[in-house]
Amino acid sequence: MDNLQSYKYFVDDPDRPVPFKEKWSPKMLYHIWLYFMICFIALTALPNNYWDPQVREVTIIIGTLGIWRYGWWFTHAVRARIYQYLVYPKLRAKADAVFASGWKASHVHFMMTTFKEHRQVTEMVMQSIIDQIKDLGSPGTIWLGSGDIYDERIISNYLRQNAKGIDLDLVIIRQNQPGKRLAIGLVLRAMNRGNIGKDDIVVFMDGDAIIGPGCVRKCATLFLDDPDLQAVTTDEEVICFGPAWVRTWLLMRFAQRRIAMQSHALSKKVLTLTGRMSVFRAKHLASLKMIRLLEADHLEHWLWGEFRFLSGDDKSTWYYMLLQNAKMLYVPDAMVYTIEFIEGTGLDRMVQNFRRWSGNMLRNGSRALALGPRKIGFFIWWCILDQRIAMWTMLVSPILAVMTTLLHSASYLISYAVWIAVSRMALSIILYSYMRRIHLAVPGILYFNQFINAAVKVYCLFRLSKQRWSNRGDQKSADGTGWLEVFRTTMASYLTALYLAMLCLGVTLYSGLIPLPSLPMIEMVLSSIFPY
Repeated sequence: MDNLQSYKYFVDDPDRPVPFKEKWSPKMLYHIWLYFMICFIALTALPNNYWDPQVREVTIIIGTLGIWRYGWWFTHAVRARIYQYLVYPKLRAKADAVFASGWKASHVHFMMTTFKEHRQVTEMVMQSIIDQIKDLGSPGTIWLGSGDIYDERIISNYLRQNAKGIDLDLVIIRQNQPGKRLAIGLVLRAMNRGNIGKDDIVVFMDGDAIIGPGCVRKCATLFLDDPDLQAVTTDEEVICFGPAWVRTWLLMRFAQRRIAMQSHALSKKVLTLTGRMSVFRAKHLASLKMIRLLEADHLEHWLWGEFRFLSGDDKSTWYYMLLQNAKMLYVPDAMVYTIEFIEGTGLDRMVQNFRRWSGNMLRNGSRALALGPRKIGFFIWWCILDQRIAMWTMLVSPILAVMTTLLHSASYLISYAVWIAVSRMALSIILYSYMRRIHLAVPGILYFNQFINAAVKVYCLFRLSKQRWSNRGDQKSADGTGWLEVFRTTMASYLTALYLAMLCLGVTLYSGLIPLPSLPMIEMVLSSIFPY
């Protein structure tokens, strides 16, 4: 914590941004070239049986899946560039012209929830809000959804000492029941009792979201210039205190997010209104439907019955906006910093994050798909569908590699490893342009990320009611008791095993690793089972 000198620039952060020439220095380019040379040497010197007659079909299937997935990546990358360099600059220029003409927001509301956050983080969050109000020159109100007096004292004391002469009010709403969703609901109801204009700007943010310079202004001016715009989400960067590989993983995840968000925004929609920080028109907060959705969003599941969502409030607001067919955008030049404290090896935190992210996606994906491509647009609808397909296709190639190694040649696993090394570095080069620094560990971390993410999604698919949130007191969904709970848990385990077995058997048969049984063989087996 001591090396966080300012929210604007983290002086001692080892992953802080570097100039383009330093990032793509001759030394770094040489390291990338050397990486590919090592892969080439491995490809030529080590046993290579990609095209052996017995496994040729496996290679074709893996290659075809790769072309499809990398083609999808390339589509997102191209769309992201179009949005970044052609579409968004025009929106930015118009919005900046509005601000330069003397426009000021009538009022900016910060809807923030927090729970026993680190003091220094909370103080940096408050300072970032103060600076936003100074930058805008508009009055503001912080609507604090609090779960503990500890946070209230830190915030009120800091504002009392550092917000003198600034038109910034603090309204504290103490929640009487646990959970972030209920805290948000209480705050929204309190805001609706206040004097809020329908076109006021409301910033939804977490208590650890440090708003970068000019962020709110860049978002707010877009709303005035475009009356159809209803919500935006911003760029995000992570400052991680934990194992080096976890820092690299999070930096890579945010690079993936930038590509995806800009690609989605080209269709005037996004796939999530990120809970760290998103900005809305205030008129939506007057909707009881939206408030109830946030407070008590739930799902009726054939196995687990009716259960409430623990986290994923950002997916609930997103789903509400989809129902309104609202225009949503991503603001790439508005930055929010988040701080992560990772204890231990980081693997458990990684899996828990995936369980939360993937669970939220699966719980909301089905109902979003049900809206149909006409309602939300074909590209966004297909992106939602692709999220559900990708978790299975990602498992196909490692299953084929392992089965080929076991059934035919032990050296095939070496060939597969070289393929992974080359293909993931090719993808990483695209990611590097969206990362603050180049890390040669990204190709390996990328594959590990994809595999773990797919496995966690498959696990969560049949356990949608099982929820855990490491933040806000490490909340967990209540587990039931009795024979019904035992039945549900057993059924979930059975279905997971069944689906994975069907996937393994299907791809193994399709690839020709084991032959399809002939009709005489089937008759012989049946006759041995049923002799009469």
